[in-house]
Amino acid sequence: MSNNAYSRVRFFSGENVPLETHKVRMVQRIYLRHILDRHKVLAETGNNTFLLPNRDVFLDMLTDSGVNAMSEAQYAAMFMADDSYAGSETFYRLESATREFFGTKYFLPAHQGRACENILATAYVKPGSYVITNYHFTTTKAHITRLGGLVFETVADDAAKTKSDNPFKGNYDMGKFRAFVEKTGTDKIAFARIELGTNLIGGQPISLANIREVSQYCREKGLKLILDASLLADNLYFLKVREKALARKSLASIVRELASLVDIIYFSGRKLGCARGGGICLNDEADYRLLRDFVPLFEGFLTYGGMSVREMEAMAVGLRETLDIDVISQTPLFVEALGELLVEKGVPVVTPFGGLGLHLDASSFIPHVPQEHYPAGALGSAVYLVGGIRGMERGTLSEQRNPDGSERLSNMELLRLAVPKRVFTLSQLKFVADRVSWLYERRDLIGGLTFSDEPQTLRFFLGRLKPIGDWQEKLIAAFLKDMPSGL
Repeated sequence: MSNNAYSRVRFFSGENVPLETHKVRMVQRIYLRHILDRHKVLAETGNNTFLLPNRDVFLDMLTDSGVNAMSEAQYAAMFMADDSYAGSETFYRLESATREFFGTKYFLPAHQGRACENILATAYVKPGSYVITNYHFTTTKAHITRLGGLVFETVADDAAKTKSDNPFKGNYDMGKFRAFVEKTGTDKIAFARIELGTNLIGGQPISLANIREVSQYCREKGLKLILDASLLADNLYFLKVREKALARKSLASIVRELASLVDIIYFSGRKLGCARGGGICLNDEADYRLLRDFVPLFEGFLTYGGMSVREMEAMAVGLRETLDIDVISQTPLFVEALGELLVEKGVPVVTPFGGLGLHLDASSFIPHVPQEHYPAGALGSAVYLVGGIRGMERGTLSEQRNPDGSERLSNMELLRLAVPKRVFTLSQLKFVADRVSWLYERRDLIGGLTFSDEPQTLRFFLGRLKPIGDWQEKLIAAFLKDMPSGL
């Protein structure tokens, strides 16, 4: 079944739905609280979905990071862990898995993806230097800017359009890329970066053909090219089904070619491999020696790097499972199923559907809420209020303020409803579609948010906000009228 035969099974009834390629053998109890209880929790946690206790969340769609379901083979492997501080056999098994997967020589472990970003930024970013990327990620940018570096983005203009038929909105715009390098000069460029499955613009993939172009130009100019492979699984699925030239190629050969086009690869194991940890993979000995010295300083010894050895064993298995099309298809197909349900109801979402999750277009959902009042954050509060569904704001709230204190308005105002691999059932996604479409019909009731406590760095993680006016009370009244149970 290597050609994803289960991805769309035609039912005799005519219904066309994604079919799970797994069965459930362990369950976790979840609770749907009364809307008045949800309102109380929202107030206590400052309308920040990151601060919600999971016991008060019905469907946790905050992220796919560290919450993907692991396979029975991964759990079995965890019992084989060698818990040695140095020279653990577990490390060598994981190192072997990364070599087999990417075809790279060296592997440096780290406790998660942003730890890799910290090491890479510390090694290469200098004050006034630039990192060129298709699109930034929050922690990536924070590590670069804290060291005095600057970020230049190269995605094409239509990447910021929520409605599009472009299958690879994460691509580099080569015209922008070349023009910036020619104007700036290579001496001021720390490195170029490719993010697979661009997180902040709807989980949109980048094509292998585009990566080839970027790689060739970087090698002509002597620029170091670094790949963030955290979202490789989703991007790999889209390469297979959207890039015609790759239709007959094996997933293993696609990954190997992709890896050969870059100088350094890093990833969050919370996303790639479905285990908590991360790593840096590379071939150049000089780069390896430079980066290696930061691992004991920031992470731990070279053969565990801040990771639990049990997670390392699970990661080794998870990497190999990433080469199974029926594993990597699960999130994109269920995102598509949820997206189609919402599109039928007229709810504005990002198209084409990407990886990670379904992205609601908050700017179109509640156009009356200005960006300075954080419409994606407000929509996140409203979705939790009416459904106990926890999403993640991906908009102005996730940006850093400008040096003068003014707001840096985001290119897009999105609420991400993540769909972790093999976690949710189709009935649960139908519940999400029902509550979001109910909310869309009453969207005029939703208002904005303002900060009551704003941290200086990564404010979307820890900041607290309050609603502007009494819009939440009005929304509760409308909900209780239609759903007297409050559920």
